[in-house]
Amino acid sequence: MLYLIGLGLGDAKDITVKGLEVVQQCNRVYLEAYTSILTVGKEALEEFYGKELILADREMVEQNADLVLKDAHQCDVAFLVVGDPFGATTHSDLVLRAVKLGIPYRVIHNASILNAVGCCGLQLYSFGETVSIVFWTDTWKPESFFDKITKNKKNGMHTLCLLDIKVKDQSLENLMRGKKIYEPPRYMRVKEAAEQLLAIVQNRRQEGEEPEVTEDTICVGLARVGGVDQKIASGTLQEMTTLELGGPLHSMIITGILHPLEIEMLKLFAVNKVIFEN
Repeated sequence: MLYLIGLGLGDAKDITVKGLEVVQQCNRVYLEAYTSILTVGKEALEEFYGKELILADREMVEQNADLVLKDAHQCDVAFLVVGDPFGATTHSDLVLRAVKLGIPYRVIHNASILNAVGCCGLQLYSFGETVSIVFWTDTWKPESFFDKITKNKKNGMHTLCLLDIKVKDQSLENLMRGKKIYEPPRYMRVKEAAEQLLAIVQNRRQEGEEPEVTEDTICVGLARVGGVDQKIASGTLQEMTTLELGGPLHSMIITGILHPLEIEMLKLFAVNKVIFEN
C-alpha cells in the first residue's frame, strides 16, 4: 500500500501516533522536500522515527513517480509531507498514478498552514481563495495573484498568501546548458512579499486604477507557524516591508472586513497598536 502521511508544521514530534506507527512498519519511506520544510532536518526525523528516509525532490515526484510507487502493490511505501498530504496538488497526482497502477492508498492527515493560520486570531471561515506569491526576476514580474487578492478584498474576505520556496532551482544559463547545477535554497520573507505587493499597487495607480489593497491595508506576517519560535506581527502593508521575522517559512495575510473580535486578537501582535484603535 501507498501511505501519504502529514507531518504537521513544527518538528519531528508533530507526526500523529497513527502516522508514526505506519512509518515504522513501511519498507520504504520518502520525505517530500520541495513544497515546504520543517524546523528540523532529515537527520532529526530519522532519529525520532527510527527509519531511514529517502529525500524526494520535485524532479523525482513529478517526473519519476514510478520510483516512489515501485513495488508498492507488494510492500508498504510511505510518502511524508510537511503539513497535510493534500496541501499541494502534486500529491493528488501521485494518488492518481497509484490508482492507475492498481496500488491501494491511505491518507493520514495532519495540521496544515491552511488551518493553523487561525493562530493569529482571524476566523478561518472568513478566508477567500489562497494565493501564492513568487519571487520576481528582472524579466518576469507576474501580478495575477494580486487580482485574486482584490477579488477576496471586494468580498470582505481575508487572503492567505503562501510565499515562494526555491529549492534545487537552476539558473537560466545552467538550465540552457543542461547542467544540473543548483542555486542555494531561497525562502521568501514577509518583507519581500510586501515590497512586491506595494510595487503592484503603484503600477495599478499608474494605470489609472485605485486598488482595493493600499499601503494602509491591515496585514499579518507569520513565521514558522507551529514551531516553538513562531512569530506573528500585524500592521499595515507598508509596515510589513520593515518586518524582521527571522528564518523560514513565512506566510502573509491580507485582511478583508475585520470582526471586532478579530481586531482585538490582532492587537496582541500589533507593530503599532494606534492603527487598531482607529
